[in-house]
Amino acid sequence: MTAKELLSQSNYQAMCYGGYREMTRDKQPTIDQIKEDLRILNAMDVRLIRTYNVQLPHATNVLKAIRQLKAENPDFEMYVMLGAWIDCKNAWTGKPVNHDIESEQNEDEIARAVALAQEYPDIIKIIAVGNEAMVKWATSYYVQPDIILKWVKHLQDLKKQGQLPTNLWITSSDNFASWGGGDTQYHVPALNELIREVDFISIHTYPMHDTHYNPVFWGVQENETRLSKEKQIEIVMQQSLQYAINQYESVVNYVKSIGEDKPVYIGETGWASFSNELYGKTGSKAVDEYKAGIYYKLIREWSIKNHVTCFYFEAFDEKWKDAENPQGSENHFGLFSVNGQAKYALWDLVDKDLFKNLSRDGNPINKTFNGDEIALLKSVSTPPIKRGQ
Repeated sequence: MTAKELLSQSNYQAMCYGGYREMTRDKQPTIDQIKEDLRILNAMDVRLIRTYNVQLPHATNVLKAIRQLKAENPDFEMYVMLGAWIDCKNAWTGKPVNHDIESEQNEDEIARAVALAQEYPDIIKIIAVGNEAMVKWATSYYVQPDIILKWVKHLQDLKKQGQLPTNLWITSSDNFASWGGGDTQYHVPALNELIREVDFISIHTYPMHDTHYNPVFWGVQENETRLSKEKQIEIVMQQSLQYAINQYESVVNYVKSIGEDKPVYIGETGWASFSNELYGKTGSKAVDEYKAGIYYKLIREWSIKNHVTCFYFEAFDEKWKDAENPQGSENHFGLFSVNGQAKYALWDLVDKDLFKNLSRDGNPINKTFNGDEIALLKSVSTPPIKRGQ
């Protein structure tokens, strides 16, 4: 199975995966815990997972876990889009950052990714150079596109030299704007050359975040407030889907405008199930488990119908992401809770017994809210009236 084949088959679902259970990444999930997670994802028809860095043991342990699962059952299938983290000079050090110069650590990170791709050619099908590494709101660490281009070309050269599999695909996974779909400040020659060098384009789109930062699509009309809560939510979630589609199409159109015809896929999109800040009950009222479930189903249906591979963010809640604020949205993007409860998006799969005999840390896969949709709806905020109405 090649990357091209994986990304062109809609029955091969894709997912962003981190197996962290604790408030810190210092506590790494064990290989057995990762195997537990991978069995759950495999039951959902997920066959392609995305990891984010090779600085920590997690990605290597994911690869070991997949190899062990394949040894136990030759029919077990799981492939990896391996992320190599890219930073600018002085990122995360407390010193003034320089976005025009890269971190000295990038070279070692790429070398680690190459070594893993050589060791696990049957599992690693894609390397992504950087994660949101070019978007300018990532002020702690972003780099200019020529730095990403440098490492993409390096990996493509290794393929030509026979040091990496020729069917290994190389990309970078970044915000839609970074790929030319937004502000013209990103429309620079290095980006255009990068588009020509990658094997496909991996974009991120997050309507959930823009319910606060760019709420032009978010909310109901005054006359729609007479509708039921469920109908109002259906309206705003359809608008959210269209917003994501528009961002996807903006990149497709930019790629065509420079004379290229590269495949464009979604490297990240998701919707948190809880937030005590900008997106919750005191903010845009966008985030709850019900709306998250609807978004998951809508984006999955659209991506399958249109043959656009979508790495949904993410499989399981991860508490380390905003350790200082346990109720923050970053901790609640999972389709499963940390203890393995299936959120509303997956209740139908529980009903189908897809997770029978599967567990997470000893916890069977049961529904949140005990499967009571009325109780769930009581926790859900009605969408706001559109601004300007």
